[in-house]
Amino acid sequence: MEMAEAEEAPALARMGAFSGTVRLVGVSGAAGETMLLWALGQPAAQPQNAFVRQAAHSLTLEACGRRLSLLQSPSSMAAPGVTGAVVWDSGVVLAKFLEHAVDSGRLALRGARVVELGAGCGLAGCVAAHLGADVLLTDLPDRLKLLRKNVDLNARDVRGSARVAELVWGDDADPDWLHPPPEFVIGSDVIYNEEAVDELLITLRQLSWPHTTTIILAAELRNDVVLECFLDAAMADFQVGCVEQDEWHPEFRSTRVALFILVKKPSPP
Repeated sequence: MEMAEAEEAPALARMGAFSGTVRLVGVSGAAGETMLLWALGQPAAQPQNAFVRQAAHSLTLEACGRRLSLLQSPSSMAAPGVTGAVVWDSGVVLAKFLEHAVDSGRLALRGARVVELGAGCGLAGCVAAHLGADVLLTDLPDRLKLLRKNVDLNARDVRGSARVAELVWGDDADPDWLHPPPEFVIGSDVIYNEEAVDELLITLRQLSWPHTTTIILAAELRNDVVLECFLDAAMADFQVGCVEQDEWHPEFRSTRVALFILVKKPSPP
């Protein structure tokens, strides 16, 4: 019995620049990880948007000793495929996770180069800049107007820096972003569509180097098929771990969100 329990115990490890422990996804595979998140967390049974108000034209959040105010565009949500016009719970969870991890000494962002993918309203990137990182917040061309407004409003007098740039997943990234490569790539609600998985992974592979880049993604648990598709494809090139909720900010935990850390595998000889 003791041997069976030991075999079934989750494999825990430290990954990348995060010194806390994560549960390795490769042990159970993409299907097993997805089943675990849905079976234990029951995301569909939990209230959606616990930390945000998407019908409002702004969202206020206390972070890094500041009161951040993010502009939103609820009317834009009527357009097909538009998710970055409002803040989602995963964005709040990611932002507060970064703050909590830095405050608890599990993550060091001061002076680090950070790229945020699918930045949307820019919450996580602005918080990273307040924590001392030099952040490049990226999104599609039609999302940049709102993003720039929020960076202008919320990234003043930061300990690091914040700037905005266009990035279409799957396209070649600006060479200046890669030399040296960013120490961190972050993103929230970027795993939302099977059709976007390949392009997202192309960009993650471009931006990350083995051993030097830590990828932190917060996923909304809406669709188990989409998440399994992403994890299955990602594990070909990345070691993937799931951050247990006891490592999150204690006031910002939700079973409708999962936090993943990815580290690129070295190229075979």
